[in-house]
Amino acid sequence: MTASPAHGEPTGPVPMTQPRGSSTVLRIMIGTQLRRLREQRHITLDQAGRAIRGSHSKISRMEHGRVGFRVRDVADLLTLYGVNDEDDRAALLTLVGQANQPGWWHDFGDVLPSWFETYVGLEAAATVIRNYEVQFVPGLLQSEDYARAVVLLGFPDAPEEEIRRRVGLRMARQELLRAPEGPHLWAVLDEAVLRRPLGGAEVMRGQIDHLLRALDLPNVTVQIAPFSIGGHAAAGGPFSVLRFAQPDLPDIVYLEQLTSAVYLDKPEDVDRYLEVMERLCIEAEPPSETRGILTRIRDEL
Repeated sequence: MTASPAHGEPTGPVPMTQPRGSSTVLRIMIGTQLRRLREQRHITLDQAGRAIRGSHSKISRMEHGRVGFRVRDVADLLTLYGVNDEDDRAALLTLVGQANQPGWWHDFGDVLPSWFETYVGLEAAATVIRNYEVQFVPGLLQSEDYARAVVLLGFPDAPEEEIRRRVGLRMARQELLRAPEGPHLWAVLDEAVLRRPLGGAEVMRGQIDHLLRALDLPNVTVQIAPFSIGGHAAAGGPFSVLRFAQPDLPDIVYLEQLTSAVYLDKPEDVDRYLEVMERLCIEAEPPSETRGILTRIRDEL
């Protein structure tokens, strides 16, 4: 790898470790590398786009890991960016091939919108997932019956097979928590989540039992934000923060909307949400109280 004599910055690809379980994360890491190389050469998005017979928007999508990569396109960009060392080129192009491998969730492509596919891929590679929820139990902690009730809210007219597939996707995601190197899930639930008997009292009791069993997992932490705290730091609504082991990948904030999602990775945005999350964890009941709170609410249903 060569270095800039003026600044000592690498002008070739920075070595990257293989991320755990997600081609999505690998695409983002490769995109980050390509953006760094382009900016070091002071090449515009338009110039890079012309080099691969594309547009500036295509380069932007590549740099954000939102699309798959063609080996020819990445090779042409490396040439444009002055990366001529064969070992450097081969290392990055090998990662491109790995990034284009479909994840397990592609089997659910018929019920998985593209904006949520990105999240599932990030979730699969995260080391820490922090959730704040005000209306629903997080998907990774939902029982099958509760998940079905949630799906029916969003797709009341869907055929039974589609409902089954959507619930199946949610259940498949939960295998992540039982994996040997699964992430630490830390969820803060507003009390309203538990008081709203989605699917009926019996389904909700089953959901709370499911949460109680999840607390036995060493990598699951749940806190309850009770009604008694009144207004709190996260008045803006639910959100998730995902953290990764790879140094090239920043924390990402996920904000889900009705038919789309927003992903934030600028340090100033992420820091703001992390501050809110920390205040929520302080205001909420401590994790040691969660089991007792869940049991009381279940008995009241």
